[in-house]
Amino acid sequence: MGANLFSSRPGAVLELLVTDDERPALLLAWRTMARLLASRLRWIDAETVVRAHPNGAQCFIAAPVDCLLTATEVNEQAWFAAEKIVEGKSRLDLRDIVDRLQVHARHEARPRLVALEREAARRSLTFTFDDAAVSLGAGTGSVTFPLGALPIPDVVHWNALHDIPVALVTGSNGKTTTTRLVAAMLAEAGHVTALTSTDGVWCDGQLVDGGDYSGPAGARLALRDRRATAAVLETARGGLLRRGLATTRATVSVVTRVAPDHMGEYGIHDIEALGEAKLIVARVVVPDGRVVLNADDPTLVARAGAVRAPITWFSLHEANATVAAHIAAGGDACILRTGELWAISPAGETSLGAAAEMPLTFGGAARYNIANALAAAAAALAMRVPVDAIRAALARFGRTPSDNPGRLSLLEYRGARIVVDFAHNPDGWLALSHALRHVPAQRRIAVIGQAGDRDDEALDELAAAVWSEHPDMVILKEMPKYLRGREPGDITGRLADAFRALDYPDQSLRHANGELAAVQLAIAESRPGDLLILGVHSDYPGVMRALQEAGARVVSSFG
Repeated sequence: MGANLFSSRPGAVLELLVTDDERPALLLAWRTMARLLASRLRWIDAETVVRAHPNGAQCFIAAPVDCLLTATEVNEQAWFAAEKIVEGKSRLDLRDIVDRLQVHARHEARPRLVALEREAARRSLTFTFDDAAVSLGAGTGSVTFPLGALPIPDVVHWNALHDIPVALVTGSNGKTTTTRLVAAMLAEAGHVTALTSTDGVWCDGQLVDGGDYSGPAGARLALRDRRATAAVLETARGGLLRRGLATTRATVSVVTRVAPDHMGEYGIHDIEALGEAKLIVARVVVPDGRVVLNADDPTLVARAGAVRAPITWFSLHEANATVAAHIAAGGDACILRTGELWAISPAGETSLGAAAEMPLTFGGAARYNIANALAAAAAALAMRVPVDAIRAALARFGRTPSDNPGRLSLLEYRGARIVVDFAHNPDGWLALSHALRHVPAQRRIAVIGQAGDRDDEALDELAAAVWSEHPDMVILKEMPKYLRGREPGDITGRLADAFRALDYPDQSLRHANGELAAVQLAIAESRPGDLLILGVHSDYPGVMRALQEAGARVVSSFG
């Protein structure tokens, strides 16, 4: 419904299973037929994209915003026709196919929707739509009309509409923390900020709706909130690949990092393709906006040449070659230098504070959160947030779990130390373990689990990441809400097999039926001096409540 992996335009994609031998002829025939059918429907400049991957191919055709369902029919009819052409079967009744498609298009047509989209683009205004409504502008400058009662452009009060600063944040890890931190910086500057994340939609610190809103539905809900003077939208991979972007314009887009995760879904089979998917957010950055990228991520560095908007790089390494070359050419960057965060631009260099003094960084040990802080600062600067507000947010954010729930929350229980975190993939577990290395512990107890949409190789890699930190006990939790096609016990069984293959002692493995049961087992097994690392994914509020009811107390640091 918006900018996507294939195009900056909306359209429809057809997922195909084809063999290598069949692929060239069939895909060429599909493209020819898709363009022919689009021309008969009078779709101007029909864009067709073919994208092959190891398991098959994806065929995309761009379409007007009021013909997206028709576009799915065009895609399928073009494919059926392509099969007949390649197989040398009887002549096609093209007239009948076109007649049926035209009926679809007439039923779906909404001329006023198309007219409003065009006028919004001409006026450089955000345009968002779904099955129920259409919005022009954003936040305080927005207006929303029911899809069944759209006005003609001439009666819209365009002069009352405007956009607000909008940040899109994506990445394999770190996007929720970065989103929350950018929102805190905007709030510090006096903005009424709308925020979307995997935990819900918020505006001015108040919950609008709970749940995973890191996709287009959350973005539309936030951008339509007429209280908002700024918005920060967590933008997850799944929504990008299934629906595209909800907004047509953003002030800044951030990609925190790219790490192997969710491989094998929606045509994404390698790290390069995943990097391409993450960079969809760069497609809607306004001409005077910024794309904030991690210079320590080789995938992003390799793909940066395809980014059209100006880039602000961030890095944990002052001597990073990409950053050095960028600064020398007059570009912007945020870096860690001698323990301080620095913002660098042609106008000069500004210190944002000492990393070790920022609560989010766990005394400087959580380097991944230093990287998130650099990314957030770069985004806030692109949104014209004053430096003093950025410094103030960095100095306070993370003092309490409510600032960043589910990320590096610290508690103590009868002499044991507890960390609650969303770490959910190998990259996240390794980063968290590195941050906790300096924490002394008699024993380390880890609670882990995984959703069923990861393949067996990803589960093996998760087990290897946890095993590399030599935990004394591992509790494998079932996640009934996230089986996603797997049978109960399949995920924990595979993880257990992976640990055994690494010679991890079987007697140190425990099983728990659910997240809360796993946390309760960890508490029951704990002794004074232990460190409990609890991977919590589905019920953070319930887990925190259970821990505190058991006698655990929240702390700001481990003294």
